[in-house]
Amino acid sequence: MNIAQGIVRGSLQSLEAVCKAVCHLVWQPAAVAKAATHEGQIICHPQNLLPAKRSKFESLFSLLDWITGGGRRGGGADQEIAKEKTVVEAKPHHPDDFQVCGPRNVSRPNWRDLIRSSWKNDKYKRSVIACFTHAMYLLEMDRQEKREAASTVAPKWWERFKYKLTKTLVDERDGSIFGAILEWDQSAAFGDFVVMRPSGASRAVLALRGTLLRFPTIRRDIEDDLRYVAWESLKGSVRFKVTLEALKSVAEKYGGDNVCIAGHSLGAGFALQVGKTLAKQGMYVETHLFNPPSVSIAPTLRDIRETAGFVWNRFMSMLHLRNDLSVVEVKQSEVVGDTQRGTIDFGLKKWIPSFSGLMNRSGGLRKWLPHLYVNKSDYICCYYADLDEGIEGDNAGEKKNVCRITNGQVAAKLFVMPKRNQRFLEAHSLEQWWSEDLELQMALRNSKLISRQLRSLYSVPGPQLALAR
Repeated sequence: MNIAQGIVRGSLQSLEAVCKAVCHLVWQPAAVAKAATHEGQIICHPQNLLPAKRSKFESLFSLLDWITGGGRRGGGADQEIAKEKTVVEAKPHHPDDFQVCGPRNVSRPNWRDLIRSSWKNDKYKRSVIACFTHAMYLLEMDRQEKREAASTVAPKWWERFKYKLTKTLVDERDGSIFGAILEWDQSAAFGDFVVMRPSGASRAVLALRGTLLRFPTIRRDIEDDLRYVAWESLKGSVRFKVTLEALKSVAEKYGGDNVCIAGHSLGAGFALQVGKTLAKQGMYVETHLFNPPSVSIAPTLRDIRETAGFVWNRFMSMLHLRNDLSVVEVKQSEVVGDTQRGTIDFGLKKWIPSFSGLMNRSGGLRKWLPHLYVNKSDYICCYYADLDEGIEGDNAGEKKNVCRITNGQVAAKLFVMPKRNQRFLEAHSLEQWWSEDLELQMALRNSKLISRQLRSLYSVPGPQLALAR
């Protein structure tokens, strides 16, 4: 009798161990059978060892989700694996790790993107590109703290979305990293059965960070900040030249339609001016600008100079008007004929060669539409929300404002965060742009600042504009 009991007890223990292993690999740890010892006997609950009433592999889609690591909706196996790792390893994460402060509502690419791409969703694309831009800060912090390859934090912010680092942009003045080029990693995508790049995903992304208030980099960052405040231009900076060369090379390699440039704060200022420079050369790349700088004394000084010049010229013309009146009357008849003939000849020579250039400019403007993300509580970028002609009615939910220029063509897409009474660090942060409860509103019709900054792309002389019409 004792021998039979021993055999049964050993069989139950072996069965329990096998069921625990299977449940650990397939189902949640909570479904593992509970076993307890009570008065020397094993009390088993075999009903907990069985799967739920719905079969795990009741459809081909569920099977693919289980193989590839989980679906997009409802959490899927990604959350299960994360929970298992948390329970088993119990390893603390870095405060800047993706699992700690990254977006919770953004999934990694999987086979479903081949059918319906998430990159065509504006919220998804904005969140992912904001993650890439945030990684540029962490990339420089990894360099400053001399972290080993296994302990770096930045790669987790782009590897999750199947991108890889191909080139870093370094400021030769202090050796700091202010940006990088990320390219689609097809070999990593094969691991999740993503056999090709999803529609809407950029082949390469050039991301630029803003000002980093740390001792090794703060001097050069503040120097470029003051450069923009004084001149409203960053073309004299070393970073502008490096960024322009890098973006131009990758655009020539993959084509402008497959390349994207993004930046935050000071980096957004570089991205705007570099993208504008390439647009003048006929290369149109997708541009995303988070909290771009809008504070500069250059426009005020320019207006003062223009006003002073106008007043001075008016005064000088009135002063010499009486002395030159008699001379003008004598020579007026001789000058009128020559002037009319010269004006006609000069006008025809000027209009005809530039007509094709006018059409190219207008076509180029339609192709390059920078996306600007502005928070009204952020005094660095809030001036992009200044009205030009009037206010369009506020609408709930996420709305995009299409800023137009004087001839009716689209110049930029402006997304405005309407929240008030926010602290500056919160209003200027990148985290707000991947927040789950983010609401953007259409707050204005035309932006005066955008029109001024992009004027060189669409400004043409009056006779040319009339001829085109």
